[in-house]
Amino acid sequence: MSKRVDIVSDHLISALGSGSEENFNKLLNNRTGITMHNNGKYSDNMLPLGSINDEWLSQWAYNNELPEGFTRFEKLSILSISEALKDTSIDISSEDTLLVLSTTKGNVDLIEYPEMHNKLDLWYSAHQIAGYFKAKNRPRLISNACISGVVALMYAQWQLKEGRYKHAVVVGADTLSKFVVSGFESFMSLSSEICKPFDKNRDGLTIGEAAATMVLSTQEKGKVSIVKGATANDANHISGPSRTGEGLFQAIKHTLDNEDIQIDFISAHGTATPYNDDMESIAITRSGLNNVPVNGFKGYVGHTLGAAGIVEVIYSLWSMYHNKIIKTFGYNEFGVVEKVNIIDRNITKELNNVLKTASGFGGCNSALLLKKNG
Repeated sequence: MSKRVDIVSDHLISALGSGSEENFNKLLNNRTGITMHNNGKYSDNMLPLGSINDEWLSQWAYNNELPEGFTRFEKLSILSISEALKDTSIDISSEDTLLVLSTTKGNVDLIEYPEMHNKLDLWYSAHQIAGYFKAKNRPRLISNACISGVVALMYAQWQLKEGRYKHAVVVGADTLSKFVVSGFESFMSLSSEICKPFDKNRDGLTIGEAAATMVLSTQEKGKVSIVKGATANDANHISGPSRTGEGLFQAIKHTLDNEDIQIDFISAHGTATPYNDDMESIAITRSGLNNVPVNGFKGYVGHTLGAAGIVEVIYSLWSMYHNKIIKTFGYNEFGVVEKVNIIDRNITKELNNVLKTASGFGGCNSALLLKKNG
């Protein structure tokens, strides 16, 4: 018999601050954490970036006597997991608990230091983090471009639903680095301003960094559960999305199949690149959801890559708690090919069923359904 998988705790660190509540309060006030950078650390150009303030990371590591040897990426992941677990009785070192890490780049900032190349492998960080918490089970690593976070949650939900574990701790993290920023610059896909999802004048994305954790359980109860999810690949292009939205359409279709519900809100991927936002509008319309309120969160913290799916599910989760849909920061004038319902102001609305979508390089797409528990 399959089990209901509840979200029992969450925590995130982003350009908006530390903690889900602090982040959501700033969202409610439509404050962005993205600032301009031109110090040469990440780029020689003036760019808007969603960077984390390291002062409290250092203080947390000091207060908690974090051993030496962990990278910044690993410290952020450990901090987020530790804070998320505080609100639960779940033992991460138990055989009943699964640890899942979602990331696209991990310690890639160390690529400039040959003596530290032994730390570049993503599995290395997964084992470092698991080792800190004395996790008994082998950690799982999900790295599937920018849908990684959503896929990690989907994978954990499936493992719990099938009874393989009772609890799962899912953390997504990626950090800013010159390697990452220069990669997107080479695609000429970065905006010189804070990104403008779905806007007529959008011209590219904004990169950010974050670490975000969600704790799932079949034993402890939460206000919201993960019902199901799906992935699909349109095999269109290594970096360009399908012109028909086929992959995302299929992911949404399989997520909502046999679910007799009304979707109240869609948290879209919303990168603010011309083709991605158009593709999402097509997939949403093909799914018959063009009247459902849609927003994009990336104008608040930037595109956080392997953390993005978990960051934006947490934002959607808190939207459900408060029955508030947050406006799409940077959006002013409708600018996608299909008439979807982009939210340009905060809205109060009963949110019982929420759909999260994500898309990434290589044609990968995913969707995840959240449901408020009665």
